[in-house]
Amino acid sequence: MERGSIKAREDLLRETAATFCHSLMDPPPAAELLRKFFVPTNPRITEHGPEWARSRLPFLAKTFQGPKGCEEYFSLLSQTLKMQIGKDTFPSLDGYIVDVATTAGDSQSGEGDNQWEGAVSVAGKASFTSIKTGKSWHEQFIYRLSGFDEIGRIGHWEIWADPLSAWAAVDED
Repeated sequence: MERGSIKAREDLLRETAATFCHSLMDPPPAAELLRKFFVPTNPRITEHGPEWARSRLPFLAKTFQGPKGCEEYFSLLSQTLKMQIGKDTFPSLDGYIVDVATTAGDSQSGEGDNQWEGAVSVAGKASFTSIKTGKSWHEQFIYRLSGFDEIGRIGHWEIWADPLSAWAAVDED
């Protein structure tokens, strides 16, 4: 990739990531969010956490695949937690770390290696509330957006957050 095209790709991925993150302040319906920001063929969402926590936090420790699978992620999340995202949740554009050379094949769908390129990492902070108990907490989290297609749509959204605080908040005891 030539220097000018590398910079253009970096700018595209950074802008896509920032626009996506800021859209979460007042998110549209899941299907619309997916259509706007994610690859159409096999989008994926993974919220990392321990498998044992899935009994209370069913959106953890599983990769949700395809448009319907990703819609299921949003449904499970919204039935469990409410996220309060504000203008200070995410950093300015220079806080989005971009690696245009990262490649990610999509072996789960049978597509070849190096199918999509680029990754963006960003740290955020927000308050969360358990729908069931009303308990709230504040946490920091990391998003990694990767597998961008040629026009900058996201292939895989990975989340690393604080599952222990979420686990405690949804506990009714």
